[in-house]
Amino acid sequence: MSLAETIRKTFVPIHREGYPFIAAFAGASLILGALWEPLFWIGLLFTAWCIYFFRDPRRVTPTDDRWVVSPADGRISAIVPAFPPRELGLEAVEMTRISIFMDVFSCHVNRAPVRGRISRIEHRHGKFLNAELDKASAENERNGIVIDSTNGTVACVQIAGLVARRIVCWLDVGESVGIGERVGLIRFGSRVDVYLPRDAALRVAAGQTAVAGETLLAEFGGDVMPPLVRVS
Repeated sequence: MSLAETIRKTFVPIHREGYPFIAAFAGASLILGALWEPLFWIGLLFTAWCIYFFRDPRRVTPTDDRWVVSPADGRISAIVPAFPPRELGLEAVEMTRISIFMDVFSCHVNRAPVRGRISRIEHRHGKFLNAELDKASAENERNGIVIDSTNGTVACVQIAGLVARRIVCWLDVGESVGIGERVGLIRFGSRVDVYLPRDAALRVAAGQTAVAGETLLAEFGGDVMPPLVRVS
């Protein structure tokens, strides 16, 4: 293995969105350390956490248009029938909502769950409740992304949480996005909801850990059945 390959495998890339925060944490550590040495080491721990938070690892994404992949790292906190947020302008019919909760140690770079064209992006101001609560879908600050795919309309909603205060979206209406491509980021602990047509066959269960861009959430054209689960 070459030195370059070793470095790539050992050190996970840091997303550029994190550079100002890492610099701020590091600077604060030096200033506080000048006042009292133990504060420097405490600040250093927070700086290391900030570097870890803004990691942006490479992901290997399946590219079959029938599949829906997770847009976020985290735990599948709920799979329920639900109406999509009204601001997205979608038809008022129930869809399947899959919620992925990200804690402060999750990778927070979000990815497109399907391939398609961005037909709408809507940001809504709101509260900053615990993102694990079901009502966070309706009451929290959020950013909704509507993707027109070959298998129907899919919505991906970035939701701010108790600690999160900033939702970043890198997409524009009208552009095309590939499955697993980076679409945004949320700072610092939050949730992403995916709304799918009811005929999408689920391939995950609540409680599973998902990996953005890699974990298969659902499949179009497959047999619709509840996922089999074994807890061990």
